[in-house]
Amino acid sequence: MFLRFILHDNQLVPNASREAKAISQLPEWYTPSVNPAFLFSSSLQQFLVGKQLLPDELTSFSFSTLHEHYEQGYIRYHKSIIKKDVMTCMRCGNQQQHLFASFHCGRCYSTCTYCRACIGMGRVSECTPLITWKGPLLRKVSSPALTWKGKLSPAQQTASSQMVEAVNSNQELLVWAVCGAGKTEVLFEGISKALGLGKSVCVATPRTDVVLELHPRLQQAFQGLEVVALYGGSADKGKHSSLILATTHQLLRYHEAFDVMIIDEVDAFPYSAEPMLQYASNKARKAESTLIYLTATPSENLKQQVKENKLAAVKIPARYHRYPIPIPRFVWCGNWQKRLVKKKLPFSISSWIKQRVCDDKQCFVFVPKVKWVQPVVELIQQLTPSVAGVHAEDKERKEKVKAFRERQYTILVTTTILERGVTVPNIDVAVVGAENEIFTESALVQISGRVGRSANFPTGDVVFFHYGQTVEMKKAKKHMVDMNDMAKNQGLIQI
Repeated sequence: MFLRFILHDNQLVPNASREAKAISQLPEWYTPSVNPAFLFSSSLQQFLVGKQLLPDELTSFSFSTLHEHYEQGYIRYHKSIIKKDVMTCMRCGNQQQHLFASFHCGRCYSTCTYCRACIGMGRVSECTPLITWKGPLLRKVSSPALTWKGKLSPAQQTASSQMVEAVNSNQELLVWAVCGAGKTEVLFEGISKALGLGKSVCVATPRTDVVLELHPRLQQAFQGLEVVALYGGSADKGKHSSLILATTHQLLRYHEAFDVMIIDEVDAFPYSAEPMLQYASNKARKAESTLIYLTATPSENLKQQVKENKLAAVKIPARYHRYPIPIPRFVWCGNWQKRLVKKKLPFSISSWIKQRVCDDKQCFVFVPKVKWVQPVVELIQQLTPSVAGVHAEDKERKEKVKAFRERQYTILVTTTILERGVTVPNIDVAVVGAENEIFTESALVQISGRVGRSANFPTGDVVFFHYGQTVEMKKAKKHMVDMNDMAKNQGLIQI
């Protein structure tokens, strides 16, 4: 695919002459008006509506087909890299100059700059246009009925009603709910309202694990609609639906697509630490749209916005089953790193593991770094063979988590990759090295929130094994105690 253009009558024309330039080096151009007599490709329409894609993501269509649709006013070309005061990537918003690089390009036969910040989603370079749909939109399908027949708790119903109001009025709303409060069920009435109004909805979350956890639940709640789930390696890419579930990275491919954007686990890495993901979520929303944040642990920035009345918020301080959140215990375990190097578990940790094995009680054991996963697994194997370890780079992560859910393992050793989004009915949790900086207040609250989520098993043990208590540990414990106190005062938990 040769990508150089000239301007003729202020329109883009592919050209191989020496005067032709990369699209990002041209002045502004004209996009023709839609020709209603043109027989456009419905397949291209289906694939491109609401998205902003590279030509490499449209390989089912020849470039001549794409350009014909431009000439007839059905697609629009956009510059992908803009050079003004600073270089800017128009797909991910990156302006960090060290995250741009240059190479000799085989498409424009010149030195071409590309963005390294979003390279994982396909290379955006100076000669590569970003393509959006400009023609007629897809026909609205009849809205599916909400097939979920469960009942919300009073606190859930309050939050659900506020979400419905936010959908009606295109407002922003923070739903601040404790782990296990049933945030997903709180979404159902709001999503149903949006779909009934012909609106498009996206539920975005930072992690693939959470997408895989939520997809069957959303599909069960809206059985008359195919819920499309998008993540790296997803089989649903290219599909269209009025209800999309996606990792926040996938939002880089969307442009003014959604009437309702719901960001689950808004405080989670990488969304909380990556400006490009926040840029992507804003770019994927329509100008007039609803934005819902969901989290058990809002950032200080969100809390400040609520305090200054810049952001509406509703709290759910209690779990739907009306039992209090289990409060973590702090247990000193000495220099655990030194013990692990000597291939020994600290006595307090070993005793705790032995009790879980004796009781046949499943548990998560969190460690601060990947390098400690396998050593801890090998030491626990001396106590029981029913143990596995997972981390972000583990190619068998999905299979191991699935096996753990099916009780093929009693113990799962993990990094913070499983601090949220994975629900197992009856487990205990241990944090090894809770004093490590990776275990922030947010992380520790989320980890603790794995325990007691089921109405059938509403209690459990949470232990922070440490070599010295930290401020973050104390803040996490206070956070949970405060939520229990608030729920008690509001009559939302059993006393």
